[in-house]
Amino acid sequence: MKSAVETLNPTRVRLTVEVPFEELKDSLDAAYKKINQQVTVKGFRKGKIPARVIDQRFGRGAVLEEAVNDALPKFYTEAVNEAELSPLGQPEVDITELKDGETLNFTAEVDIRPVLEIPDYSGIEVEVDAVEVSDEDVEKAVEQLRERFASTSPVERAAEDGDVVTIDLQAKVDGEVLEDGVAEGVSYTIGSGELLDGIDDAVKGLSAGEEATFTSELKGGSAAGKEAEVTVKVTQVAARELPELDDDFAQLASEFDTLEELKADSRKRLADTKQYDQATQAQERVLDKLLELVEVPVPEKLLEDEINTRKHNLEHHQLGQMGLTLDKYLELQGKTAEEFETETREAAVKGIKTQFVLDELVKQEKLNVNQEELTEHLMRRAASSGMSPDQFAQAVVEGGQVPLLVGEVARGKALAVVVEAATVKDTNGEIVDLNDEEETETAEAAEAPAAEATEGAEAPEAAEEKTEG
Repeated sequence: MKSAVETLNPTRVRLTVEVPFEELKDSLDAAYKKINQQVTVKGFRKGKIPARVIDQRFGRGAVLEEAVNDALPKFYTEAVNEAELSPLGQPEVDITELKDGETLNFTAEVDIRPVLEIPDYSGIEVEVDAVEVSDEDVEKAVEQLRERFASTSPVERAAEDGDVVTIDLQAKVDGEVLEDGVAEGVSYTIGSGELLDGIDDAVKGLSAGEEATFTSELKGGSAAGKEAEVTVKVTQVAARELPELDDDFAQLASEFDTLEELKADSRKRLADTKQYDQATQAQERVLDKLLELVEVPVPEKLLEDEINTRKHNLEHHQLGQMGLTLDKYLELQGKTAEEFETETREAAVKGIKTQFVLDELVKQEKLNVNQEELTEHLMRRAASSGMSPDQFAQAVVEGGQVPLLVGEVARGKALAVVVEAATVKDTNGEIVDLNDEEETETAEAAEAPAAEATEGAEAPEAAEEKTEG
């Protein structure tokens, strides 16, 4: 077999492959054997039909087609390996010449990972927010905890802001009561904004036993997005009572004996959270600076696939679970369709560039992923997915996604190397040392595009599919 590579652009090549016919022998033998098991010829036992009879009865062309379908993936893979290419996605294969007994010639165009040069990144400097916890921050945190321990007691008066009302609801669209538009005994805190738009104004001023009607756009259910006439009846009004802020409250709401100890713990927790946010901010800003230093060509087909994947996940998973359409989502976000398209494309470009650059750094820095690091990453991913570690691990293995997780961990380590080399200062001008941030998930900051799954192993299968029929 002989092969040659023509560079069409920095991210696409054309392979030209010439295969002497004798190298098709194994595939031809396999083709005859396969056809032998599939057909019946009178006078011959199944599987014992001579090749010349198969040629006469079914045509030499059918045998050649079967043989070529079998052989193409192998020869394509050999050509890729000889050229030391890193293909992305499926190749476009074209059989340019097939002469029985002489030669098989074909071309294969495929996107490849671009060759990148990573410059010296030790001079990167970024600024992040300072870790500062004010007395007001602590008071707010304690007040939120206090709200969680509020009690309620029924009152004989009209409902006011902050009251907890028990209500019955009935929604009509076009004069018809919806099957899923009736609810009874719903507990609602006035002013929380957790139910329908307009409900606060409707229930304020109502006493137990009174009702009101208002119109609102339904957020979920069978008529999500439609205007409905909603009747709300108040069956009980209860006032919320907050506990006194004293040592008794500290003992009720925490493991601490005094209010001062509770406040000190709240201050520490807020500082830890801000320190984590600071580390994440540093990773994101260092990554942006790194991407500015590297010229990264992006394969157009890969980009379009990534854009489509992002749109599909948003529409059919995230928004679908919320009962929203894309148009309604854009309306709530105050964005036009054009702005959404632009933002999605920019995010996809950044995701692909991030993957390419960090993968190159993994090779350059000779970074490896050990079992402990992979297990820790798997545990974090399982927690964020809502699955148990065992369930998530099983899904990863069955889906063949272990290499993807290994890649995420490796890219996280590559970004950590760059962050460590960078100069990070806070808004007070102080140097920030991120080396103590043990649980910082750098892999999450380095967004890995879904296109990783199109690399390598899928290419031979694509070549085989191209020649079928």
